[in-house]
Amino acid sequence: MSEQVDLNADVPAEMYGLRLDQAVSQLFPEYSRSRLQSWIKEGALQVNGEARRPRDKLNGGEKITVSVEIASIDRHAAQDIPLDIVYEDDDILILNKPSGLVVHPAAGHADGTLLNALLHHCPAIGHVPRAGIVHRLDRDTTGLMVVAKTIQAQTELVAQLQDRSMGREYEAIVHGVMTGGGCVDEPMARHSKNRLKMAVVGVGKEAITHYRVLEKFRSHTHIRLKLETGRTHQIRVHMSHINYPLVGDPLYSGRVRLTKGASEEMRELLKHFRRQALHAKKLELWHPQTGQQMSWEIDLPTDFEALRRVLKEDADNCDYEL
Repeated sequence: MSEQVDLNADVPAEMYGLRLDQAVSQLFPEYSRSRLQSWIKEGALQVNGEARRPRDKLNGGEKITVSVEIASIDRHAAQDIPLDIVYEDDDILILNKPSGLVVHPAAGHADGTLLNALLHHCPAIGHVPRAGIVHRLDRDTTGLMVVAKTIQAQTELVAQLQDRSMGREYEAIVHGVMTGGGCVDEPMARHSKNRLKMAVVGVGKEAITHYRVLEKFRSHTHIRLKLETGRTHQIRVHMSHINYPLVGDPLYSGRVRLTKGASEEMRELLKHFRRQALHAKKLELWHPQTGQQMSWEIDLPTDFEALRRVLKEDADNCDYEL
């Protein structure tokens, strides 16, 4: 399956001297610059009926035409996988992702992913790159995600991620008792020895995580985090870097830490909490079509809330003030 795209525009005189790729990004803002550049290089985007290079300068008055077919994601199967949809309209879909659901097919996860579920729920989304997925959550992280249902919406949402106008807040439970909130501003890159992991690296990409304390327990802390950037495993790496790794994190927390004098229930829960205690709690964005600012907040999942309850009971029963 594919979708035919036909576009036309006249280059205004004030664009004299602009590169072709710069001009068309202004003429067709609903499409990403990388997509427009690929159309130029393929010859699908033409100037006065002729193919040009992205760097070619314009004089003004030229006729820009685009005629191209956008292939759908037909190499991935649509699968009837339940989705917890919080909000949906013609442009976007907000969902509450459960633990265990991989977002995109990859090695070891050829199907059974969120992408497969989206293709079943909304077949037309196959025409949108990556089935409209603009940001990811790790397999075992729960909570709110936004999916774009059109190319135009995807382009706008990606721009919001890049200019940091999209707000994403998380809650986590970490090992150790924090004295207060703060900010981790440490660059990140792929780990030099373990390719499954990320790490704080001096020459890595910018990564900024803000955090504040919600509750203190005897040997753990319930925190709220806000991302400025969206690097792979960012919260997990940053919290581990400052010696407050997430409870249950199989990659970054090391062995299970048991509290001295903990109840049997608490010891068992900590030993068997097999995922990182991380939940995408709140999402804010500007609607890509209407421009309206929208916000959603979702309850903590059952396992996270059970962990928080047991830690709080343990703290309430201790004989000193936290």
